[in-house]
Amino acid sequence: MRPLDGVKVLDLTQAYSGPFCTMHLADQGAEVIKIESPYGDQSRTWGPFKNDYSAYYSYINRNKKGMVLDLKSEEGKRILWELIAKADVLCENFKVGTFEKLGFSYEEMHKVNPRLIYGSISGFGLEGPLAARPCYDIIAQAMSGMMSVTGHVDGPCVKVGPSIGDNYSGTYLALGICMALYQREKTGQGQRLDVAMLDTLYSVMENFAIAYTVGGVTPNRMGNADSGIAPFDSFRAKDGEFVMGCGTDKMWAQLCGVMGREDLINDPRYRTNDDRCRNYLPELKQTIEAWSTTKTVAELEELIVGVNIPFGQINNIAEASEHPQLKRRNMLWKVYDPGMQAEITIPGTPIKMHGNPDAPQKPAPQLGEDTEAVLGQWLGYSAQQVEKARQAKAFGVDR
Repeated sequence: MRPLDGVKVLDLTQAYSGPFCTMHLADQGAEVIKIESPYGDQSRTWGPFKNDYSAYYSYINRNKKGMVLDLKSEEGKRILWELIAKADVLCENFKVGTFEKLGFSYEEMHKVNPRLIYGSISGFGLEGPLAARPCYDIIAQAMSGMMSVTGHVDGPCVKVGPSIGDNYSGTYLALGICMALYQREKTGQGQRLDVAMLDTLYSVMENFAIAYTVGGVTPNRMGNADSGIAPFDSFRAKDGEFVMGCGTDKMWAQLCGVMGREDLINDPRYRTNDDRCRNYLPELKQTIEAWSTTKTVAELEELIVGVNIPFGQINNIAEASEHPQLKRRNMLWKVYDPGMQAEITIPGTPIKMHGNPDAPQKPAPQLGEDTEAVLGQWLGYSAQQVEKARQAKAFGVDR
């Protein structure tokens, strides 16, 4: 039994943040009904593609059922209200105000189903001067301060590679939903959840944010170095680069021993972590690289890991995907995708529930593939009732 077995989720999200949230819920057993417009989720047009079908869409919509509703039609709206009455959770990531304009306010949903947990993801949240503005991940990364501290000292601001404003926000909402489900067990009442991408990224700015709020300092870019721990960076070797982090004075002393530089342990410039941070650039990094560039990455790994200092090779995506650690952790799931007409490999879940299956249950739905089944199972519709809804344009003009 999976932890969310029996939980019914209506997923009206698209793109990345919302589908990433409901993917977590579906992976853990929730029955997630992905409700798309007749035109489909915009991520169906995002690459990479195989046989003209989006692998992006397929990855983040696994384990879900799919149906189509045209919420511009009165019949489509009526059916959604019926589904809302039966659901435990509803998720959406429309631009703020859009769902209300379609006739679906939280207040009315609460009247229909007081136990409903209604989760929203937006760029800027439900209130504030920017609430109505649209947003993508790059906007949230820029406005949260994240881009200002990402990149090299003498280079431009850059965004973090993956869309972490989306996946962090989706994960936060999934966490909030689980909290609300637990609260509902005690109160019998549902909850409104409001997650903003800007809030999310600001919340994970860790020492960068408190450097300003507590210390009055506005941090800047430091490349791969860390402003609060040193040495904690990428370094050059004879044949490439590597990363390591010395998070304690003991680790620093061990590194000094490996380098044959015990004299640095009590050097007043480096005696404490705070000392090392203040004097890290350029002299301490240059001292470390004067040693590390005399050895290969493999030699350095043996020496540094040998004294229990965290160390990592800098893998590209191919190397990471083929790494035995990720394979042993079952982080590569295989699923046959009928849209692609092929078995594909996608990232698995990092949430390992011991004793529960750790494998995909079904591929991402093709557009509207479960519409009739959902109407039958959730609402008890007969084939005649489904056809009547179709004639009333509940599923769009061509369905």
